[in-house]
Amino acid sequence: MPSPRRQLASDAAAPDRRTRLRAWTREEIKAAAWRQLAEHGVEGLSLNAIAKELGMTGPALYRYITSRDELLADLVVDAWVALADAVERAAEENAGASAAKRLGAIGLAYRAWGVAQPHRYRLAVQARLGSGGSFPERAIPAAQRGMVVILDAFEDLPDARKPKRELPADLRAQLDTWTQRVGGQQRPPAILLRGVVFWSRLHGLISLELDRQLASMQLDPELLYRAELAELGGET
Repeated sequence: MPSPRRQLASDAAAPDRRTRLRAWTREEIKAAAWRQLAEHGVEGLSLNAIAKELGMTGPALYRYITSRDELLADLVVDAWVALADAVERAAEENAGASAAKRLGAIGLAYRAWGVAQPHRYRLAVQARLGSGGSFPERAIPAAQRGMVVILDAFEDLPDARKPKRELPADLRAQLDTWTQRVGGQQRPPAILLRGVVFWSRLHGLISLELDRQLASMQLDPELLYRAELAELGGET
């Protein structure tokens, strides 16, 4: 039987019922918001509609979410975290493989996550909110987790540190500033450039796929994506 002192410490550490209920209600609100985003997009997100779906009044909802922007901030961070989890898992599962194989697995995991849940992908990567302009202290660290995985793979890629051409001084400075802004470690400019290009080119293909542009051209999105990964140094 635990001592009274230990029991008191345990009780103090455990969240009380009100705290647990509040956390559970916030998760219910976010789940309803994701359903709205999947059906109507960001512009269709309505706190009143969420309250109605959950059987709450508008004022009651505001006890858990102070504003629509706060809710969107939570969703953006959750989306970035889930995407980072997916690419980190791919990197870990291929930790013993070559850097090219690991990079290819990261790229495939990135696409698989985005295609499986396009409303989350669009909110994180395509929507203005996802860039963290409104709440950088929350969004940027969450988004940077995935980029760190990509940069780590490039650091291990043979000859990746050697630039194919000399970078313009202004671009080098901008890459360094970006690294400092997101709190990342110092890396060679060639690595930073390849990481940003890798992300932007894969993002472009996924966006075209989600918007059905590739289908209109009768191109297989996966085949095209794998070809692009190979061009960027990834092995699939």
